Amino acid sequence: MPRYFAFLRAINVGGHHLVKMEALRAHFEDLGFVAVETFIASGNVIFQAKSAKSAELEGKIERHLERVLGHTVAAFLRTESELAAIHTHAVDGLEGAPVPNIGFLAAPIGALARAALMALQTPTDEFHLHGREMYWLCRTRQSESPVTIARLERAIEAKVTFRGAGTVARLAAKYKLTGA
Repeated sequence: MPRYFAFLRAINVGGHHLVKMEALRAHFEDLGFVAVETFIASGNVIFQAKSAKSAELEGKIERHLERVLGHTVAAFLRTESELAAIHTHAVDGLEGAPVPNIGFLAAPIGALARAALMALQTPTDEFHLHGREMYWLCRTRQSESPVTIARLERAIEAKVTFRGAGTVARLAAKYKLTGA
């Protein structure tokens, strides 16, 4: 069975009630997923599923979590090979750049959204796109940046959830993904 990495948006942030990781694992098990694990308390869930259709699994997860948690939770799934490539790109593809925050998108963004994103760049903030990921190189604390996630999402007209490159590196190492 394929292993998936779910990066959830709106888990334990933004004023929503705290979701304990044991409960989050149970919600994924309720969907019939196996070998369910969580990784830190920010909405990272690793699981195996019979289906190899990420988009269908994302929808299934989102509907279930909205029903049990009472608010919308976007799910962004990546396979082992995709996560390995994301990690490799963060390390090799952005050589010499500050450690990025990696934004997970449902799909690559189009030309208009790309232009809107690039218009947000400042001397502090630099953005790179690669596939379904956005790499945000922030040269200060993100809380001090003039760019907010809400502003970024409005500009690209899409939802995104961010993880630090260190979190992705630790996941890649833990699961012995190629390139980690």
